[in-house]
This record gives sequence, C-alpha cells and structure tokens, in this order.
Amino acid sequence: MKHMKIGGLMTGNVISAVPATSFKEVAKLLAEHDISGVPVVDDDDHVVGVVSESDLLARHELTAREVMTRPPVTVHAEETVADAARLMVRRGVERLPVVDVEDRLVGIVTRRDLLCVYLRPDAEIRHRIREEVLTDAMDLPGDAVDVHVLDGVVTLAGRVRRRSHALMLVELAERVDGVVAVVDRLSDEDDATSQVLHTDSARRL
Repeated sequence: MKHMKIGGLMTGNVISAVPATSFKEVAKLLAEHDISGVPVVDDDDHVVGVVSESDLLARHELTAREVMTRPPVTVHAEETVADAARLMVRRGVERLPVVDVEDRLVGIVTRRDLLCVYLRPDAEIRHRIREEVLTDAMDLPGDAVDVHVLDGVVTLAGRVRRRSHALMLVELAERVDGVVAVVDRLSDEDDATSQVLHTDSARRL
C-alpha cells in the first residue's frame, strides 16, 4: 500500500534560528512569518532544539540556546504521515522539524499540515481502498465487498471467506491516508456455516 510521506507534505523553506539568536529576534521571526515556533540549528544545519511561543512567554531577554526545548523531536522525510501524527500526539508537540539521513534540517511539518490529509475526498478514499486494499493487498476483486465512505468514515459490508480476512480488511483500510474510522459490517462463511449447524441441531432437539 502507498502511504503519503512527510517529504511530500513538509514545508521546505524553513525559518530557523541559531543558538545565539536573541530572544527579541526569535520573537520577531515568529511574528513576521506568522508561525508558532522555529527549529534551532548549529553550523552544520543539525537541529539542536526548538523554540516555541510558549518557550518565549516563559522567559525574558535570553538567547535561543537558553529557551529552546531539547533534545528536539524530529522526523525523517521518508516516514509516513500516520507515524508523524502519532509522534506529535505522544510527545505533545505542534510541529516536527524534518531531517535527512544525516539529521540535517530539510523542512518542517505542523499539525495543520497533517490534518490536511484528512480532507481527502470520500470518492478518492473509496477508490484507494478498492484498489490498494482489496485488489493489491488482498488479491480480491475491487467489488468483493461494499465500500461506503462518508466524511472519512469507511463502512465495509458484505461477506468474506473467513473472519481473519475481515479483520485484515479492516486493519488495512484503517491505514489508508485520510481514513478517520472504519465500521466493520462484514460477515464470513465460517459464521454462516456455524449458524446453519446450530439451527439444524436445534431442530433435531
């Protein structure tokens, strides 16, 4: 399955500071560029910290080195949007500096950037589930089950051979970029067989 990578979502022209940047200069950068935080980089463009509005509000008349949060929480350009979102929530941050394989700053991604993924049209989500989940991942016809999408919420309905197949379909659908939640209305042949046997047994009794 294809997942959107951070490299395709990040802002490449990053406003940054250096450790010696003054308190007032950092505040000026935030105001001029209408941003809520900046990464702090060393002479080799390695991210050494992050200064946010809350850092500035807590201190006065210092340099970036003294007010920045460290160690910085960063993400690599090849990581997925879902991974970045989980990292943001787990670490309680609003933005992630994006670094290359040598940990040099190449971009930045914010919570607002990640939320844009969830604005993906329902029709596109439905198409991707049929193509990437049913056909490519599960080797099933695209219409093997009914796929309904409304405001990012996916409902899967129909019958599959085994319950394990149904669980796998739900799990894979949840991973598709833009999916908010998945409603499982799938049935399986094992359940159907079990119900028939139970009914026949009851009748004999």
